Amino acid sequence: MAERSTNRRARSTRAPLSRERVVTAAMALADEKGAAGVTMRAIAAQLGVEAMSLYNHVAGREDILDGMVDAVFGEIDLPASTTGWKKAMRERAASARTVLRRHPWAVGLMDSRTGPAPARATWRHHDAVLGALRAGGFSVGMAAHAVSVIDSYLYGFVIQELSLPFTSPAELDEVAGDILRDLPADTYPHLTEIITEHALKPGYDYAAEFEFGLSLILDALHPDEA
Repeated sequence: MAERSTNRRARSTRAPLSRERVVTAAMALADEKGAAGVTMRAIAAQLGVEAMSLYNHVAGREDILDGMVDAVFGEIDLPASTTGWKKAMRERAASARTVLRRHPWAVGLMDSRTGPAPARATWRHHDAVLGALRAGGFSVGMAAHAVSVIDSYLYGFVIQELSLPFTSPAELDEVAGDILRDLPADTYPHLTEIITEHALKPGYDYAAEFEFGLSLILDALHPDEA
């Protein structure tokens, strides 16, 4: 009887189940195990409930994935149309990169969702990005071109960055050292050169490559081109 009473008290003090709690739990699972780890059973276990109880708040796994993507867009800072389009795009890209690195599974889902559920944060995000460009003088067509090229670079860079075999200067030194040991310098002189003269230079930070590429793109875009 005492154990039964304890279980009842635990259920009564637990925060009520909601769509937001389900999505948050699913995101935590994805951060740990990837999108494939997001199953109804695993989410229910994370929340301490039965899997069937989730269906009172979500339509199923696909609905949860839609909610996860919308939540990711909600974490990205919205660009301000009053700061100048180039500054707005730069700050938005930096914020998006930070969020996507925090949720490595998200890049593969960002543009793949076709669910009918309202994606309010997603719509708000895209509308704000387009609005900042339109306020900066971009035509509708050029705004579409700008978003396409910026996001292609952003997503691609994050995918590459997350795939690198190092996350710190010490790890980079180790990886580069292993490569150099196995690399015939006379056979691949340019590869040897870029490792020794660039990647292994004191203060090298791969993240700086993102800013370099982003600047190239933003400097090439002009709002007066139709």
